[in-house]
Amino acid sequence: MSTFEEVFERIKLATNTRTQVELAEVLDIRQSSISDAKRRNSVPSDWYMKLFEKFGLNPDWLKKASGPMYLRTEQGYQPLDAPAAGMVLEDPARYGDPDAKSSVVTVHSMHCEVTEQGGGPLKAIGKLSVPQSYSGPSVQVVRMDASSMEPLVRKGAYVGIDTAQKNVVSGELYGVYVPYEGVALKRIFLDAEKARFVLRSENPAHPEQYLPVDKHAERIVGRVAWVLQRF
Repeated sequence: MSTFEEVFERIKLATNTRTQVELAEVLDIRQSSISDAKRRNSVPSDWYMKLFEKFGLNPDWLKKASGPMYLRTEQGYQPLDAPAAGMVLEDPARYGDPDAKSSVVTVHSMHCEVTEQGGGPLKAIGKLSVPQSYSGPSVQVVRMDASSMEPLVRKGAYVGIDTAQKNVVSGELYGVYVPYEGVALKRIFLDAEKARFVLRSENPAHPEQYLPVDKHAERIVGRVAWVLQRF
């Protein structure tokens, strides 16, 4: 059986509603009833009946994402068990997947003041629509404004940096506060013998830089989670 959230997402998809307020109007109930159902993690049975009567929605599809979405159409009671000849029916349940829905995130410039205590606030320079699973409270999006990581990360690319991941895994990509530059992308390696991290660019024209181990907590922004760019 699906969770409340999974059923709730299918209901919103099928009724073209986005909020609890809008859905409450569709179901002719109080918004508090939706909050109560969410807290109990249980969809009331009368919701299914209302959705069938009003939209012809199949309760089994709402509950388990199985079978046709509709049991009744404008032409009457017409359950569809299989696609008609020459026609492919797409499973609408996939549109409830986080990768099928988008979120609008703020894009920041990589330029900022850098001190011994870390970097200053980044300047917002635009918005970007990304898959919902790519966004989150700990993900900060920047636009690459240098060629130091080419050809891996091109100038102009959008980069999602997970600020919750600051523990260094050697060889991985991180956003780092660099004096006179702001935020830079670097591949980080531990040099334990000299108690420092080696910061490397993909572009061989850019020399290695170094970060004392005891400064990494203030200077590392986070680990690169994703890159969106044109080839």
